[in-house]
Amino acid sequence: MSANRIGRINEEIQKNLSAQLRSLKDPRVSDAGMVSITRVDTTGDLRYSHIYISVLNKDREKDVLKGLKSASGFLRRELGSALQLRYTPELQFCADDSIEHGAHILELLRNVERKDEERGKPEE
Repeated sequence: MSANRIGRINEEIQKNLSAQLRSLKDPRVSDAGMVSITRVDTTGDLRYSHIYISVLNKDREKDVLKGLKSASGFLRRELGSALQLRYTPELQFCADDSIEHGAHILELLRNVERKDEERGKPEE
């Protein structure tokens, strides 16, 4: 299957699931604050979709993942009717720590920059 088609399907899944998350009634998800879908990776045979989520309140992340796993059947049915694919992929939710990882790298770079500035200053 072409990469362009999988990319378009990933975008549609992300858009559709993002809209569904707002109306999900599971308190583990709805009361968690901001929950974002950062990335979707669907296999070439459309059997599985890995949905990467980011939760603003990191303390609630495990509860949100449990709530989404519990609601995955409902979300999959809704997704299937919206996308009208031959196969609706099985949804597998994963925590995405890329934002946290990026912030950590940025902090490391800032520390290096500060040390370079301190070395470059003339002593008084």
